[in-house]
Amino acid sequence: MKASWEKIEKNQGVLTVEVEAEQVASALDKAFKKIAAKINVPGFRKGKVPRGIFEAKFGVESLYQDALDILLPEAYMQAVKETGIEPVDRPEVDVQQIAKGQELKFSAKVVVKPEVTLGEYKGIEVPAASDEVTEEEVEAELKQMQQRHAELVVVEEGAAENGDLTVIDFEGFLDGVPFDGGKGENHSLELGSGSFIPGFEEQVVGMAKGEDKDLTVTFPEQYQAEELQGKEVVFKVHLHEIKRKNLPALDDEFALDVSEFETLEEYKQDIAKRLTERKAQANKREREGAAIDKAAEAATIDIPEAMIATEVESMLEEFGNRLKMQGIDMPTYFRITGQTEDQLKAQMSDDASKRVRNNLVLEAISKAEGIEATDEDVNAELEQMANTYQRTVEDVRNILTANGSLENMKHDLAIRKTVDFLLEHSTVAAAEA
Repeated sequence: MKASWEKIEKNQGVLTVEVEAEQVASALDKAFKKIAAKINVPGFRKGKVPRGIFEAKFGVESLYQDALDILLPEAYMQAVKETGIEPVDRPEVDVQQIAKGQELKFSAKVVVKPEVTLGEYKGIEVPAASDEVTEEEVEAELKQMQQRHAELVVVEEGAAENGDLTVIDFEGFLDGVPFDGGKGENHSLELGSGSFIPGFEEQVVGMAKGEDKDLTVTFPEQYQAEELQGKEVVFKVHLHEIKRKNLPALDDEFALDVSEFETLEEYKQDIAKRLTERKAQANKREREGAAIDKAAEAATIDIPEAMIATEVESMLEEFGNRLKMQGIDMPTYFRITGQTEDQLKAQMSDDASKRVRNNLVLEAISKAEGIEATDEDVNAELEQMANTYQRTVEDVRNILTANGSLENMKHDLAIRKTVDFLLEHSTVAAAEA
């Protein structure tokens, strides 16, 4: 097979390929066997018609498309490998010649990964941030834990307060007419949670058990249901039940109940330690993000639209998987939000473009600095995966090799090391006075 690559503009070029006549003959044989097994020719059992009679009756040309289906994918992939190009979109294939006893000649217009001209990526200034945890932050974390372990007590007398868990019936009316989605029965609502439209929960505060009340609220201008945007409506509400949190005392007994520590002071020290670690990780991620963004901004790249479109599809799939974990599918999400798939894709486009740009720049820096995943890096990652999935290292390696993921893992490790390199060669901004 012969293959050549010629760049024609920006990130596009033409791949020209010739496949030997012997391979064409082999593909025609396979195509004949496939077609002959499906056709009926008088005087012959299905699949037993001689090749010469078949070609005389139907013409050898009837085999060309099936032969192309056999030849093209493998020939294209081999040509890509031989020329060293990196396609980022489906090729536009033009077959110039296919005939019995002759070579297959075709060309493919291909969009390839763009060249990256790096700017400054060493000495990038990243934000300064302290890992120190304040006493107020420790107390806030402690109070969250206190809220989590609160006992709910039914309130028989008195009015609902902010923070109470209520059970209500409600029905909404626009100009005296009930509207879709505005009705609920035995609905649990935590007052102050902000889960209802503004003004609703505030008016439930002060209601007593068994009370009925009309609440007048105005829907936001950007509400998903267009017919309700900015409209004033009335909700008829019946309050069934009020439950109030009975908070446990913050003492040594509480510490022993919720942790492995015997005293509240020891527990607070542990909270401070965990918050410090969490803050340190968050600060590192922020510095990494700043370094990557600034290196990407300094680079010059002409990104093909096909790469952005592919990244959008990937982001859409990620989003759909996150929704599934919450028990929601995409059609339901679109019904709830009033958004279309095209609108969601358009919303993701800028982030997708940034992702692609950042990845291309990191790959270019990795290449420029000769940063690669070593055998030690790979073995350490395999060991971690083996521990996670409770398999042997050899099992994990074999699985990744079989499904083609080992090279992807090496690439990801190299990119991770490149991010570390950027951070090591960055400067921390001076703290504000």
